[in-house]
Amino acid sequence: MMTRTLPLFLLLAAPALAAPPPTKNAAAPPLASPAVKADNAALSATLNWGDTQDFDFAARGFVGTLADPLIRDAAGTVVRDLSEDAQFNGPAPDTVNPSLWRNATLLARHGLFKVRDGIWQVRGFDLSNMTVIAGTTGWIIIDPLTTAEAARAAMQLVTEKLGRRPVMAVIYTHSHADHFGGAPGVVSAADVASGKVRVIAPEGFMDHAVSENVIAGPAMLRRATYMFGALLPRGPLGHVSAGLGPARTAGQIGLLPPNDSITATGDTRTIDGVRMVFQLTPNTEAPAEMNLFLPDMNALCMAENANGAMHNLLTPRGALVRDAKGWAEYLLQARRLYGGQTDVVFTSHFWPRWGRGEVSDYLFKHAQAYTFVHNESVRMMNQGMNAVEIGEAIRLPQPLARAWFNRPNYGSLKFNARAVYQRYLGAFDGDPVMLDPLPRGDAAVRYVAAMGGGKKVLRLARAAAAKGDDRWAVTLLGHLVRSQPDNAAAKAQLAQGLEQLAFRAEAAPWRDFYLSGALELRSGVKPGVGGSSAGGIAANLTVSNLLDSMSVRVLPEKALAPMTIAFVIPDVNERHLVTIGNGVMLHELGVSDAANATMTLPRRALLGMIGGQVKAIDLITAGTLKIEGDIAVLQRFMTLFQPPKADFPLVTP
Repeated sequence: MMTRTLPLFLLLAAPALAAPPPTKNAAAPPLASPAVKADNAALSATLNWGDTQDFDFAARGFVGTLADPLIRDAAGTVVRDLSEDAQFNGPAPDTVNPSLWRNATLLARHGLFKVRDGIWQVRGFDLSNMTVIAGTTGWIIIDPLTTAEAARAAMQLVTEKLGRRPVMAVIYTHSHADHFGGAPGVVSAADVASGKVRVIAPEGFMDHAVSENVIAGPAMLRRATYMFGALLPRGPLGHVSAGLGPARTAGQIGLLPPNDSITATGDTRTIDGVRMVFQLTPNTEAPAEMNLFLPDMNALCMAENANGAMHNLLTPRGALVRDAKGWAEYLLQARRLYGGQTDVVFTSHFWPRWGRGEVSDYLFKHAQAYTFVHNESVRMMNQGMNAVEIGEAIRLPQPLARAWFNRPNYGSLKFNARAVYQRYLGAFDGDPVMLDPLPRGDAAVRYVAAMGGGKKVLRLARAAAAKGDDRWAVTLLGHLVRSQPDNAAAKAQLAQGLEQLAFRAEAAPWRDFYLSGALELRSGVKPGVGGSSAGGIAANLTVSNLLDSMSVRVLPEKALAPMTIAFVIPDVNERHLVTIGNGVMLHELGVSDAANATMTLPRRALLGMIGGQVKAIDLITAGTLKIEGDIAVLQRFMTLFQPPKADFPLVTP
């Protein structure tokens, strides 16, 4: 029963998702409706096309790229084809929002770029950037991408263009996988463990890097598959951009634990002759995050706290709601601490910005935008509006909206406004009608019946679509498909409606969600695709992480009878008491109460046994596992758990 759980609860905040082969459909390619074209044209007329500065910034300092555009894994499998990016150029197709197409064309530029003397970035190889700083004797790497394959290719390019030098240090700006997962591609675990290579991260990094998504990991991973377009082909009818970067690169996700932690703003380090001053920014874009200033280079790294587009306060894949107010305050603090000394600001995504006036304006207007979303959402909330109403009504003031770095190419203004409401008031909107709503399937059946049956609903939806009212059309069709899951005409019509919404979407995650939903309706539920974290993240799970994950997989009806199990883990000097009863699993650290059965084994052996990589009998034979007490209790314990459903549908019942 437990052999499938370990890979599923290793989800990270940014799981690596590989691009699939193009989906072959017999139907003709979808076309943008007249309403979509009109809506996109209307949006385009409001955009600041006269501001072309980002095109200069994104191209500035280009050194070169790899001659071979194919990034491969150790087996020779292509995990990223950089040549795909060439299609993102020229005017926006009818099937892509013009603002999002601009975002895609800028992010499609890949290669090595000089930021200033002594600092370079590899951009476009992955969702994130890898920054390379020249020390006295070697390289300092900031954020080594998502996978070892991507990072190795990036270092190959650095070596080709700048010469071979040892890596002296790696800096993780925060606890999301696209900023640490590639570390094994640039340094060895042995060099980190020995201290030969310094790995620096913000306080709390390891706890959050491993545990942030242990509980809800499987559901997050399924939703992330849709959010990042992992099942879609790249191109004008599919995935065009992730919003923050061109696409994710598949491969091996690793985690080399840091051997140096930044614990306070103002902490300094001198690494291979390079002076650094750090600013801790917890609970902004990530639970553990930091910016850093290079005083001798007048350069500021803003991690993922500042970007070339609006970010998420609540990511559609799912997470705890982020603090817009606190995020803005840290942006202002960075501006006050370092802005007057900064000639160039660079980030973990997008491209740098040059000039002290530009840096100051960028940080200030970014802070204003997040503050506005917070304050305006709260103002409307206190006027009695609910989350959906606030999302529908809120508009960034024109001076902020015209700044391209505040456009919703990744985070959505509507979604962020609803997130602020959720952070303060939760999901319930105060209307007692919504205290005990019907389950969506039950409600769908009743709505369809009340509207006169499936044929009537389909006619109404088609009429709405013909008028360009696709949001209402998909609302009707969503009820119809849930009430009649075998209604092929309804599913086809709903897929068309989702595509038309995708073609309008300015936020890349919205586009990919809509198109992934349409794919599900047309082709059925598809399994997710992802990078492997075997031997990397798994090795760093704590026993408490593991037990937390197991406790939310207990089938209550199997866990009614009481029992206790002790896990003694001598290599970390821990004893965990697990108590089963009344349908619940509890676990406590450091409790010495007697147990029905006791297992004594090292942490790695426990992880391997629970994950199905090794059998208990083999551990016993090897002398690694010792069992005392009632073995039948242990046997019953292993039958209590339900593996998460990896590939559940999101659109269909």
